Amino acid sequence: MIRLALLRHGPTAWNATKRLQGRSDQPLSEAGRATFAGRRLPARFADYALVTSPLLRARETASLVGHGPAQIEPALIEMDFGAWEGCTIAELRERYGDAMKVNEDRGLDMQPPGGESPRAVQRRLDVWLAGLQRDTVAVTHKGVIRALLAAALGWDMTGRQPVRLDWSALHLFACSGGRTDLVEANIPLEAIGD
Repeated sequence: MIRLALLRHGPTAWNATKRLQGRSDQPLSEAGRATFAGRRLPARFADYALVTSPLLRARETASLVGHGPAQIEPALIEMDFGAWEGCTIAELRERYGDAMKVNEDRGLDMQPPGGESPRAVQRRLDVWLAGLQRDTVAVTHKGVIRALLAAALGWDMTGRQPVRLDWSALHLFACSGGRTDLVEANIPLEAIGD
């Protein structure tokens, strides 16, 4: 069994305005840097490998909280929001009307024009997870974490998310034999000096 702890990157300017970032390579905002300044991964994760999405906001977060340099892992990149990237959900609902609601109601199969679905994210994660050789901390994105949570809990991504996640905390999963289970959510980072 491999343990995988996921951490979402810190906030960006686009997060503050609720814009879908997707593959847009936004840096952390000052508030994003402040979120993780003086914080580090808990000591119990010191022996875990550290990997990160290739996007700048995740790499910056990994450098702020990590016990050492992070390896870039392409499979951890955010969901591709295609034509929706840079828009807010409110803007998209206004632009597409009922068609947006129908797409959102598809849950795991919701797919932006020119983008990918959460189910597609799960497929790329499955390939990566099958190759994991050791316990790992991964700094990634909300779309990736939600896709893995859906797989672990059997959630079809319709209705409310079954577990409330603190986006500045770690979420620990166990991976074995093609199965992923949520072990512990909302593990706080440690203050440096504690």
